[in-house]
Amino acid sequence: MKYMIAMFGSASEMGATKTPEWINEMIAFMIDIDARLRASGEMVYNEGLADGSQAKVVRLENGQPVATDGPFAEAKESIIGFWIVDVASEQRALEICGEIVQWSEVVELRPVPAGPPEQ
Repeated sequence: MKYMIAMFGSASEMGATKTPEWINEMIAFMIDIDARLRASGEMVYNEGLADGSQAKVVRLENGQPVATDGPFAEAKESIIGFWIVDVASEQRALEICGEIVQWSEVVELRPVPAGPPEQ
């Protein structure tokens, strides 16, 4: 089963509140978990994202698309990276999330279905 694991955070806040040692340890962890997921054949795709301060949101206003800055005006954290994994079970996906959450405090796990729901 495929799952998306989304890591939430703020790169600018992390840079202001975490020590350089912590940041280096987090980067080493990310390199390691990516390597382990590739070696196990569970990694489908992963990517780190630019800080949410660089994001745009597009909404319809009076039927016209309008872009605004940021993911949400009131949000301090947004998605900062994600993995698509293909694992044997939800339990395995939750194990992976358990490792990642040590570094971001918030991780979302969401199934990636093979197609649209049957009607």
